[in-house]
Amino acid sequence: MRYLVTGGQMKQVDRYTIENIGIPSLVLMERAALAVAEEVMKHGQKTDRIWVLCGNGNNGADGVAAARMLHLKGYKVFALLVAGKEKGSSEYLTQVSIAEHTGVNLAGFSDLIPGTCDILIDALFGVGLDREILGRYREILETIRRCQPKFTVAVDIPSGIHSDSGQIMGIALKADITVTFGYEKLGTMLYPGKEYSGKVLVADIGFPGESLERLKTEYFTLDPEDVKQLPKRPAYSNKGSFGKVLVVAGSKNMSGAAYLSALAAYRTGAGLVKIFTVEENRTILQTGLPEAIITTYEAGEAEAGTERFKELLVKQCEWATAIVLGPGLGQEGYVRNLVEEVLANAYVPIVLDADGLGTIASNPELTSYFTENIIVTPHLGEMARLTGSAVETIQKQLITTAREYADRFGITCVLKDAVTIGALKDQRTYINGSGNSAMAKAGSGDVLTGIIAGLLALGLEESDAAAFGVWLHGRAGDMVKEKQGEHSILARELTEEIHSIR
Repeated sequence: MRYLVTGGQMKQVDRYTIENIGIPSLVLMERAALAVAEEVMKHGQKTDRIWVLCGNGNNGADGVAAARMLHLKGYKVFALLVAGKEKGSSEYLTQVSIAEHTGVNLAGFSDLIPGTCDILIDALFGVGLDREILGRYREILETIRRCQPKFTVAVDIPSGIHSDSGQIMGIALKADITVTFGYEKLGTMLYPGKEYSGKVLVADIGFPGESLERLKTEYFTLDPEDVKQLPKRPAYSNKGSFGKVLVVAGSKNMSGAAYLSALAAYRTGAGLVKIFTVEENRTILQTGLPEAIITTYEAGEAEAGTERFKELLVKQCEWATAIVLGPGLGQEGYVRNLVEEVLANAYVPIVLDADGLGTIASNPELTSYFTENIIVTPHLGEMARLTGSAVETIQKQLITTAREYADRFGITCVLKDAVTIGALKDQRTYINGSGNSAMAKAGSGDVLTGIIAGLLALGLEESDAAAFGVWLHGRAGDMVKEKQGEHSILARELTEEIHSIR
């Protein structure tokens, strides 16, 4: 597990380390600058023309220090001091003085003769940027972009990217590598900041663990080594030891969603999977997935809400350890009855997706059945219908939107986008770092619901099942992409890689 921080939290970590622990600011700065300089040396030659774009805050001071280190190593460095030499933070003024005494080429930005540079070190703005870039600073960034640096290293975060949301504050510089300090910032994990940050390297510059622990940051992501936390299968066990997943999914001519969710649940490790679907799907599902138990109902009975139908459905809910509700159910009138009966009678975790969410959006009174064992997995369009917000607004406020919806009902909300957010019921917020655009295919979301349900069946509680489910889903997508390329992934192929991740 890797923690992520906002810009404000990073400032608190920095302040605590300096004021309470007693590590001088300049010591931290020297280590930060060294990490930047070392990264530049890995990618550049001494004959390269290197520009260092420096603001007059501590981010700029990092840049000046990195320029000095490169200069002393014999690199051709030109430090551009946007605000001059006289005004800035005390650390900035100290670094400028040291640079002058060591012969670094320092100049005001107005002295720049536009041309090209081989390597740009972007140290203009740090994590404190909280307003749109206008006027002279916008002109500076536009000038730098026209110069088209061949390779750019950002100091802590690309200039113009908001450290909390990843949004572009009017204009931003795109980096090939971002060297960030201590902990990765949210803004480099969220689009468009993720795209602008390039490869993100987290440099250890000496922040003690307690400086972060005292903040109790709720943002985190998962890494490959975290797979060790997933449950193992004891030797003395049977199929009943690994849970029972009920997949309430599929409608006439829409059997695929039920198939994919059920297959994913099995591949993830569930001991038994039962598909509850319309009678028309029986043959195709029995043929496609003979391992699954098939129980069917007549759409007409569901529409009428007969006692027989209700008793049948309650029996299925009582059987299950975890339930998938929604994929491929369609929009027929009976679907509302089906969704309500499951929500009212199930006392196990429910992964609510697709047409199940559409039913909730059309019948918001059904949220009265929500309990803490609900996991909703909407994509942006579904979230827009659930909340009444525009997709464009949600895209800019992924964490806030997911967190508010989860907190409103005391549930877990998995908001699916290029970077998926898991607003967990235990107040932690998961930011996913796995997956790729090749997964943007029909059925991919159905696989995710099955994976989460499979993890629930294995005994994970809702928050962990949601986070690990999203991560496993993305990892499977990354592995299939390596084999099939960017365009050829099929959703069922995602299920075939789950075994190799674990």
